[in-house]
Amino acid sequence: MKKCLTIAILLIITLLPLSAQRTKDVLYLKNGSKIYGKLMEVTDSVYKIKTYEGSLFIFSKQEVEKFVNEAYVFDGRKKSGAGFVLEAGFLAGVKSADYSTPFSFNMLVNTTFSAINLFGIGSGVEYIDQPYIPLFVEYKLLVTSNKTTPFFFIRGGKLYHKSGDLQSSSLSYNPYDYQKDYKGGSSFTLGTGISWANEGNETYLSFAYRNIHTSYTQKNYNKQTDTYNSTLNRLEVKFGFRF
Repeated sequence: MKKCLTIAILLIITLLPLSAQRTKDVLYLKNGSKIYGKLMEVTDSVYKIKTYEGSLFIFSKQEVEKFVNEAYVFDGRKKSGAGFVLEAGFLAGVKSADYSTPFSFNMLVNTTFSAINLFGIGSGVEYIDQPYIPLFVEYKLLVTSNKTTPFFFIRGGKLYHKSGDLQSSSLSYNPYDYQKDYKGGSSFTLGTGISWANEGNETYLSFAYRNIHTSYTQKNYNKQTDTYNSTLNRLEVKFGFRF
């Protein structure tokens, strides 16, 4: 438990500075508009500037009033575009649970539609007595497109045991010392959270119900193979960063 929390805290400390406000190049146009981004090129006749959304604009010097470097003013979340997500957290349970607090670290690639709809696919590593690799799809719905907003999300997928080797379990007494062959299973997550956006970046904190199914096979004293299924229901708490 302490090790998992330490890793999560270190990840948060590492990611938080990335969400801090930064300065941007700004072109003030004579028509009253302002274009934020990175100035790519300046010649005797044109200015080329690329926005953080990836659009490239070219303006003649006759259209530009001035060029400055100033803090970017947040005017709402981007309405579309791809993003990359890092998140870490744990699955909280009662003290009498069979497993110590499981730890989870995931990476996602997602796409935004209409500012508030996000679809993504992800993977990572999760430790639930044994190490598993998750593969899942996600849909996230933001309540508003404001800088700070609650959201709801749903995930579905499967866990794959990280190693195909037979392993002994430390959770139960095994008088015959027969090893266990662990398998993954289905995974379902339904939750809510709050998101804070800044420029093209986003940090969030989520709370969710997590349902996980795993299994293992083991030979018994008659040399026959038995299959044992396990279901885990936990509260999942995660901190994430999207850019």
